[in-house]
Amino acid sequence: MLEIREVSKSFGEKRALDKVSMTIADGTIYGLLGPNGAGKTTLIRIITGITMPDSGEALLDGKQVSLDMARRIGYLPEERGLYKKMRVGEQIQYFARLRGMSQQEAREETEWWLKRFEIETWKMKKIEELSKGMAQKVQFITTVIHRPQLLVLDEPFSGFDPVNALQIEEEIKRLNREGTTVILSTHDMESVETLCKEISLINQGRIVLQGNVEEIKNREKENLFEVTLLTAEGKKTEVLKKADGETNNEFLARISKEGEVTEFKEKLPSMNEIFIKTVS
Repeated sequence: MLEIREVSKSFGEKRALDKVSMTIADGTIYGLLGPNGAGKTTLIRIITGITMPDSGEALLDGKQVSLDMARRIGYLPEERGLYKKMRVGEQIQYFARLRGMSQQEAREETEWWLKRFEIETWKMKKIEELSKGMAQKVQFITTVIHRPQLLVLDEPFSGFDPVNALQIEEEIKRLNREGTTVILSTHDMESVETLCKEISLINQGRIVLQGNVEEIKNREKENLFEVTLLTAEGKKTEVLKKADGETNNEFLARISKEGEVTEFKEKLPSMNEIFIKTVS
């Protein structure tokens, strides 16, 4: 659905992106990862048609991405932008109309989303009267109200408490089940493991890691096992390393000398560990 081909972009002497390529299949939740200043925001602006690459191309369903495709894309930037003097209901409808919805559609969808988030009482409030988390919910609604084909989310959980973050996570999964392709840019590696099937990790403008999350975790494993032993002193759990060339049976026989093995499972690295290791 979305194909990035050898995209490069420079700002003066700084090369923000250097021949970046990726393919994001229709109907997936794709993780776009990287440290601050890696080039993620520049790539997102190219994907959404805000910025043009110096070379290479971004294709949505085989066509060059442009601002004309705005009605098919929803973009939640990290730096949020709402009109603070505007009332919540008016604001949501305004953005819906900008995305091509009729006045009646915009009104009906606004009512539906306010009810879904149980925030009908906010309708007449001005944005400046809301807390940061409340305003974030309104921003999320304005991003998805036109039911975009492609949804680009830059740090969507920022500013939310755990309960509201979970609600937004569930909405992302629901939208994805209903056919929306999602690009998730975040530093929350736990969300990446929960939501994303595939990822690209950018560092200093280049792709340094790319592929299926589970395959990456298996590729980066280090023969570590979480073992629970029942010893004379009681039960203990520790992480032990299997020697190179050592079979599982040989490993179990060796550690069984310390006590009865009651649990034994391979420990795969977390995406957080892989992120730190790769960018370091």
